[in-house]
Amino acid sequence: MRCLSPICIVVLACCLTNAAVAEEKAAEEKAAAEKVTFQDHVLPIFRARCGSCHNANDKKGNLVLDDYTAMRVGGGSGEVVEPGDLESSYLWSLITHESEPAMPPEQPKLPDEELAIIQKWIMGGLLKDQGSKAEMPKKSTITRIEVSTERPAGPPPLPAHYLGKPQVITSTANSVTALAVSPWAPLAAVSGFKQISLYDTRDLRLLGVLPFPEGQPHILKFSRNGALLLAGGGRGGASGKVVLFDVATGERKIEVGDEYDLVLGADLSPDQTMIALGGPKKMLRVYSTATGELLHELKKHTDWITAVEFSPDGVLLASGDRANGLVVWEAFTGREYLFLKGHSGSVNDVSWRPDSNVLASASADGTVRLWEMNDGRQIKSWGAHGGGVAAMDFVRDGRIVTTGGDKVAKLWNGDGAGIRDFGGMPDVGLEVAFDAETEKLIAGDWSGTVTVWNAADAAVLGTLSSNPPTLAAQLEVVRATLAAADTQAKQTSEQLAAVGKQSDELVAARKQVAMAAEKKAQEAAAMIKPLAEKKTAAEQALEQSSVQLKAAEELLAAALKVYEKVKQDHAVVAQAAAESKAARDGAQQTLTQTEQTAAQLQEAAKQALAAAVLTAEEQQALNAAKAAAAATANRLAALQQTLAEIEAAQQQDNASAAAN
Repeated sequence: MRCLSPICIVVLACCLTNAAVAEEKAAEEKAAAEKVTFQDHVLPIFRARCGSCHNANDKKGNLVLDDYTAMRVGGGSGEVVEPGDLESSYLWSLITHESEPAMPPEQPKLPDEELAIIQKWIMGGLLKDQGSKAEMPKKSTITRIEVSTERPAGPPPLPAHYLGKPQVITSTANSVTALAVSPWAPLAAVSGFKQISLYDTRDLRLLGVLPFPEGQPHILKFSRNGALLLAGGGRGGASGKVVLFDVATGERKIEVGDEYDLVLGADLSPDQTMIALGGPKKMLRVYSTATGELLHELKKHTDWITAVEFSPDGVLLASGDRANGLVVWEAFTGREYLFLKGHSGSVNDVSWRPDSNVLASASADGTVRLWEMNDGRQIKSWGAHGGGVAAMDFVRDGRIVTTGGDKVAKLWNGDGAGIRDFGGMPDVGLEVAFDAETEKLIAGDWSGTVTVWNAADAAVLGTLSSNPPTLAAQLEVVRATLAAADTQAKQTSEQLAAVGKQSDELVAARKQVAMAAEKKAQEAAAMIKPLAEKKTAAEQALEQSSVQLKAAEELLAAALKVYEKVKQDHAVVAQAAAESKAARDGAQQTLTQTEQTAAQLQEAAKQALAAAVLTAEEQQALNAAKAAAAATANRLAALQQTLAEIEAAQQQDNASAAAN
């Protein structure tokens, strides 16, 4: 199924294309069949119902209804029919008995089927015969809107259907003389010879072509709410005009201007009440969209007017010319507000910052300049493109896009700091636009190539054609694609069959490998079992060893504690031994001194006994000496006992220390 889905898609596209061609052809045939003309449909009714009073001979009320030219002149009350406008057609109100005197007089109003024919004729543009061209209604269908820079309510304006086939196919693409992107919808308009192509910027799909028989479009701009597309252009040295199209239907709403040369710059005011235009005739003209009348003729420029734009708030109008002139006007009065001097080359484009406080201008001198609107002071200027800046535009978030002679498009911050360059254009850049809905930058060049980039990384996403093919050519492409897809499908089917065979062989081989692997696995399992048992025993032994090791560690910790205690006790014993030795040495010294004293006393006693008979006092002294000797002897014995006890204790301590 995956191989067939592309074919299904192409077949579906082919069917849809054929359906579109058939639908378009049927619509054209239906339109031709429904064309109501004066000569074929209305004149017989007028002759039968009104001819007796309103003919070339009688002319009642000075009105003739059996001759087209005389009928259009009207009667004593002026014109009686207005193309496309029943309410303004006096004759219609009379024959429907909505006004007096009712016609025909003193008779019922015309049958409904006859009234329906006259109604279609008026709404169809008062066609004289089948070869006539319908007249545009004098009353404008353009409604005044509130000025706003916010997103309009509801879905964004997009073509409701395929707008139409290409009007002209040229052998080579025309230079891109005009380019615009809708402010609120993923929609781009590209100029072509006698036509304008509309593209969906999400997938770069052609949505249809608007005819511009006036010639080459040189300016394209969407209205501030995106519902209308302004196109201005014409034929060099011959004629120029501005047309407003309904974006949803492709209908031509109004046209203004009857220039004797191209329209190079034009714009629709934010409230949709005025259209300003200019060109090689150096005259800036402002027209009313309600009546088509000329409101202002502004004479200031000394060379071709190349750029025109209303401020977003509708208060001011800027215009630039080929001789570096840059003028700001009061939009409603036409009075000059500022004359801005600074550029040394042609002013090729102008654009307003969304807040209307700053005007940007692009020039052939290579610079972009920013002008403050309180006093016309230049607040910024920078070199943007070598070879001149051909086009520029403010993005709705305040960023700026430009292109020019260096074959590069650029994105800038609002203060002129560069963000990113977009290269790859085959020729000199002429037009640039930024689609804020899809974050894409679009630029057209001298060769007719319209390149689309991703704004985030400057990756080229594709191109748009200023010379799109007809439906028949598109159908041929679809058919060729279908044939190629069919061939590819057959090749893919054959490849799929070969791959299927290889897959079957591979599956069989994999089965054999799987069986061998399973056998090897069983053998390995048999070998692994005793090893697993040994592993289990080893793990158990290791666990027991871990338990024993833990117990040994506990014993070692206890032994270390005992060792520390013994070390402390040994230190105490050693100190006691030292003290005992010191006491023993002191006692030994005292004993030696006592023995010496006793020997001296005994010697003295012997000497006294030997000398003579003792006196009573001497006898008393002798007795005292004897008593002292006896006491000394007793003390000596006690010291000897103490010394013996100390030596015994020292021996015991030494034995304990040795044992520890």
